[in-house]
Amino acid sequence: AENAEAPAAEAAEACAPKGAIVYIDMTRLMAEYDMANDLRAVVETKVSEIQAEITRRENNLANAVAKYQEKAQKGLMTRTVAEVEAEKLQKQEIDFNNYANQKNNEINEELMVMNNQINDAIVTFVQKFNEEKQYAMILTNTGGTPVVTADASLDITDDVLAGLNEEYIKTKNTKTE
Repeated sequence: AENAEAPAAEAAEACAPKGAIVYIDMTRLMAEYDMANDLRAVVETKVSEIQAEITRRENNLANAVAKYQEKAQKGLMTRTVAEVEAEKLQKQEIDFNNYANQKNNEINEELMVMNNQINDAIVTFVQKFNEEKQYAMILTNTGGTPVVTADASLDITDDVLAGLNEEYIKTKNTKTE
């Protein structure tokens, strides 16, 4: 039973031969790549803060509308005052919608920039990695697409992950010094 694990360990360590078509499991790479996790954490914090502010402003607007409706239903303001208040609330709603749209665009931009940074780091690393390995083709596999099944020795995710994380740690440490 002990020897049964040895070939699997050797297969994981063995590199695919030069000229092979290999693949990277992108789901695993994105989950285990330290830079992706760090950037995601930063963006998630920003997104949470933005969403909290949108919710706070939305609640303030809803409270103002509810107070207006209550006063109007009880007849606690003149028609002229009610019209002025209604116009004011409409302007507040327009301002809120503009603010929410702007902030949602900022969220989308943050996510796009984050994804671009991660993808750029991966592509740059893989190109440099392949100068040494000289694979004929490196595919990215996400959820069985395009690689439905393949020899495990063609999965270079471990090597790429190790290299990416090692490179990220070096650049992260030089930035903090």
